Amino acid sequence: MERVNVVEDAAGRARFIAMMGERGQTPNAVPTFILGERVWVGFAPPIAEAIEAQLGSEAAEAVSRYRLDLGPLGRLDLAEQPMLVGTLLIAFVDGFNPCSLWVLTVLLAMILGSGSRARTAAVGGTFLLVTATLYGLFIAGLFAALSVAHHLAGIQLVVALFALGFGAVNVKDYFAFKQGLSFTIPERFKPRIYRGSRAVRRDRPLPAILLTTVVLAAGVALIELPCTAGFPVVWSSLVAEAGIQGPAFAGLLASYLVVYLLDEILILGTAIVTLRIGRLQETHGRTLKLVGGMVMLALGGVLLIEPSLMESLAGFLAVVGIALAGTLAVIAVSRRGSG
Repeated sequence: MERVNVVEDAAGRARFIAMMGERGQTPNAVPTFILGERVWVGFAPPIAEAIEAQLGSEAAEAVSRYRLDLGPLGRLDLAEQPMLVGTLLIAFVDGFNPCSLWVLTVLLAMILGSGSRARTAAVGGTFLLVTATLYGLFIAGLFAALSVAHHLAGIQLVVALFALGFGAVNVKDYFAFKQGLSFTIPERFKPRIYRGSRAVRRDRPLPAILLTTVVLAAGVALIELPCTAGFPVVWSSLVAEAGIQGPAFAGLLASYLVVYLLDEILILGTAIVTLRIGRLQETHGRTLKLVGGMVMLALGGVLLIEPSLMESLAGFLAVVGIALAGTLAVIAVSRRGSG
């Protein structure tokens, strides 16, 4: 609740007059209480009770708006879990990473030649398990480092500038793919990835194929880190700044990895059922980079200008919503210009 002096402060008096005018009221006495569209003039026990009732009603409505009923697991109040919601949003966008999606589709295209759903499931599942495990270890390492350094002067500025730079490069790739600085898998590594994927296709015992898959997945996880490092850095910084530690961090990290893998699990499941897989085209990769880049720019801008926005559910939703709206605007303008 905000208190405005309308007697001695000319600006406050002008604001009071304007607010009353917006509600079709004439300012004629103080104290005056304004809550939403409702106005109370004067103060008495009935007025105090009416204001308290209105505040309670709005608070209950806000809580119920963000409450999920999980059945036997109880209810989850999202309004009190901004970091959980932020984790789910960031991980979801991070999951649509063109580097990891490209490698997965190449691997599945090779193994599908065997015509075996069981072998496809074993190889694809092993690949996702290894890459997710190494990705989780990478994020945990980032978090450990940022937990120690988050109190240092300027660390948040460094993270914000990193996010802005990372996002700008990805947005650039939408217009000029792989021209200049680009966070993609270097061309010199692609022949090795193809060779590793072809090795998985050979007619060998399943344990040998899975061992090859583990080696390939570990190598790919290291190679594609430049493509994927952006969101983990920002997310780890936000969690460290929130002071989350121990089991709470482990739960958030597990949630991050599960959501991060959702699109790849869907691709794997589709490949197992249909024994077919499409290839990630350059157009798709450019669009995914634009989405990730715009979200990174939004997160970096907020960390630079108003980091407190990341402490609320509404703030997280607003940042991601603005980024996605900006993405649609860029795509529309680009298509109109090319047409």
